[in-house]
Amino acid sequence: MTRKHHPPPQAHHHRQRWPRWLLLALPLLSLPILYAALGSARSQPQPPRLGARQQPPLPPPRLAYLISGGPGDGPRIRRLLTALYHPWNYYLVGVAGDEDRADLEAFVRGEEAPRRYGNVRVAAPGEWAAVSRRGPTELAATLHGAALMLKEFQGWSWFINLSASDYPLMPQDDLLHIFSYLPRDLNFIEHTSSIGWKEHQMARPIIVDPALQISNKTEVITTKEKRSLPSAFKIFVGSSWVILSRPFLEFCILGWDNLPRTLLMYFTNFLSSSEGYFHTVICNSKYYQNTTVNSDLRFMAWDNPPRTHPLNLTTEHFAAMRDSGMPFAHSFTYGDPVLDMIDAELLKRGPDHFTPGGWCLGSPVGGKDPCSFFGRSFVLRPMKGSGKLEKLLLKLLEPDNFRPKQCI
Repeated sequence: MTRKHHPPPQAHHHRQRWPRWLLLALPLLSLPILYAALGSARSQPQPPRLGARQQPPLPPPRLAYLISGGPGDGPRIRRLLTALYHPWNYYLVGVAGDEDRADLEAFVRGEEAPRRYGNVRVAAPGEWAAVSRRGPTELAATLHGAALMLKEFQGWSWFINLSASDYPLMPQDDLLHIFSYLPRDLNFIEHTSSIGWKEHQMARPIIVDPALQISNKTEVITTKEKRSLPSAFKIFVGSSWVILSRPFLEFCILGWDNLPRTLLMYFTNFLSSSEGYFHTVICNSKYYQNTTVNSDLRFMAWDNPPRTHPLNLTTEHFAAMRDSGMPFAHSFTYGDPVLDMIDAELLKRGPDHFTPGGWCLGSPVGGKDPCSFFGRSFVLRPMKGSGKLEKLLLKLLEPDNFRPKQCI
């Protein structure tokens, strides 16, 4: 604290054949509007103005995924990774449980594409442990995962954190295609400074997170004492699910400015610190506060009035998810039938198959896996979901939505 894709229409009085790449392009007439809405991008050159016959920028951006879960989440993570996998991206899997970890390692070794591309890494036993959802250990795990991504995988543009209860709502080809047109310093992070009840329940309590020192203790302990709010910086809170740019994460982790370190020490004593740390860092930094898009790009359903956690999504929410334009949804119970609907209707993938894309050269006839044969990893074949994501981003980046909603 998820994109409609049509080729440009042919004029009725011409019978010309359009180039193949153009048939796979966005409705690019709207992309100049998107760029105009962005204004001047910080620390990145202005993207070129795209005409109706121009190809998208090549190569597409790479995405770095951190997928995490607790003991018993191995089967859910395996399904999520299978639905999410694309050879152009990078994946770090962190799971607390020796049996789950061994099963996931065996799965990665047994699949030809991850084995050939070497883009999936399962965190070793000493690198990942159980975390407290309401304590700083969850934030520490996210920062650790981002640091490993920076160290081991080169050339990625955005970092995306997902849990075992999340699921994609569109193929990675759709997401990569649309993100190809965005300035690569944008940060998708839902945030607000109107913290309301969270001041007394999250910011003022003094807490102890036993998971920092005891491996099997994950419940946060609160004391009777309270602390005052800081005056040296302004607190921002929001969704713990983020899509953060590589430059901003380098700022947080490599730390040439002292702000990220100062705030990290403060948020070690903040309930649900993952719902406030990145938000407060980015909005108190003069370098990055103008790079925020006030959305986490996740579909969630809430009670009315909303409670602390979103509802578990079911088949009743499928139509809303399909039409939302969001690339991800949170949260699902294990094995819910709506996941089969998403696989069949949105991802177009068969059971235990990777989500097909431009990199898959096989045939799906007879229930075969089209990704059993694969070609160039950067080739994209976006579907209609990309148009829904495009519409969503155009709305988020409209002048009335973009700048006025940054760090308020």
